[in-house]
Amino acid sequence: MTLPVYKRIVLKLSGEALAGETSSGIDYVVLKSIAEQLKEVKKYNVEIAVVVGGGNIWRGAKAWERGMDRATADYMGMLATVINALALQDALESIDVDTRVQTAVEMQQVAEPYIRRRAIRHLEKGRVVIFAGGTGNPYFSTDTAAALRAAEIEAEVILLAKGKVDAVYDMDPLLNTEAKKFTELSYIDVIKWGLGVMDSTAASLCMDNKITLVVFGLNRSGNIKRVIMGEKLGTIVRGETI
Repeated sequence: MTLPVYKRIVLKLSGEALAGETSSGIDYVVLKSIAEQLKEVKKYNVEIAVVVGGGNIWRGAKAWERGMDRATADYMGMLATVINALALQDALESIDVDTRVQTAVEMQQVAEPYIRRRAIRHLEKGRVVIFAGGTGNPYFSTDTAAALRAAEIEAEVILLAKGKVDAVYDMDPLLNTEAKKFTELSYIDVIKWGLGVMDSTAASLCMDNKITLVVFGLNRSGNIKRVIMGEKLGTIVRGETI
């Protein structure tokens, strides 16, 4: 039997990915597909943590660009990630996948507070752990939260799942058909060329902690398992120079 190449992963789901073909909100077909894929991966004893974004519900960047206080806009974005986390938890538990949501901003009526040791214990017991609320601080993206949580729980890889693209390109492939697809990159390249894979804070954190990043698309059912089993999809980003 083919074995997974990763033992402990962080799956980063953008709000855009959860929106599917719609411009906002949650696409329940996509949500169900993600839940079923994670259940399939669990059969291989892979420890799964998920970090969710909130852009399908609230775009803090657009709000503060229009004059809203930056911290306020970012805190609103953190709350949006909790909505997505609870939706994913419900989808997973509806198919009998034991799940815990931990939030960086305490709201004990709906989720556990983020505690590193407790999160690791949940993973060791085979539960899917969903991290919501970003880092708990304004001015940091959920990509940075994914990098931070991956370092804290000693994950081997971050799987950056995209909704509308399937890899890293030198320009937006949705706007330019001549966009060049990268199969491998270094974090230095990502930062130097401003490729928009993730913000520079997140990229630097991954590079410093030697965390591999795989950027791939959710455009095909089963892609999460395919990446975990070692199939070369999308773009792989490592610390060393390619």
